[in-house]
Amino acid sequence: MTDSASTAKHTPPKPPGLRERMRATVRAEVTEVALRLFTDQGFERTTADQIAAEAGLSRASLFRYFGTKEDIVLSGLEGDGQHVAEALAARPDEERPWVALRRAFDVLVRVNEEAPEQTLSFLRLLQQTPSLRARHFEKQLQWQEQMVPEIARRLEAGPGRPEDPRPTALVAAALACLDAAARGWVACEGTVSLALLLDRAMGALTE
Repeated sequence: MTDSASTAKHTPPKPPGLRERMRATVRAEVTEVALRLFTDQGFERTTADQIAAEAGLSRASLFRYFGTKEDIVLSGLEGDGQHVAEALAARPDEERPWVALRRAFDVLVRVNEEAPEQTLSFLRLLQQTPSLRARHFEKQLQWQEQMVPEIARRLEAGPGRPEDPRPTALVAAALACLDAAARGWVACEGTVSLALLLDRAMGALTE
């Protein structure tokens, strides 16, 4: 490999431009305002006009940043599936698929436990709002699609065996355990660690 090729390969990604940074800042501010209103008033009772007014935006501007009210709440989950998939791919090849899935979820557990009050408020809102639960389920299906190929590789169930249900079954079961642990975490008001609850949930399927 030539020096120029090596340099090109290791060139760091270009940082986001001013417009992208401003957009990210506005989205974060809108999300903070919306979550406060949703917590105080409830999701259904809070209107897009109220969110826009509190955030200092017009209704039209609000919907340029977010497609729906549900997207405001769930926007922070957009990259989670990719992060888990990357963590899963980084696990040792000799690790059993179920163990690798559990360890991959640590990237989510750490983030949630770093800001427990904020996360618990989000989870309560999610559990209490049917439209949010439905949208969240759609996002988890996307996570599943991102994670299944790595589990299929570990099980040697590649593209040539699309009928093999094991990779999808394992990932779907692991995500169900993650949801169960999150529900338990809300129920105990965060007094038991999310990591421990996830260990219990996933351990129940191997007893």
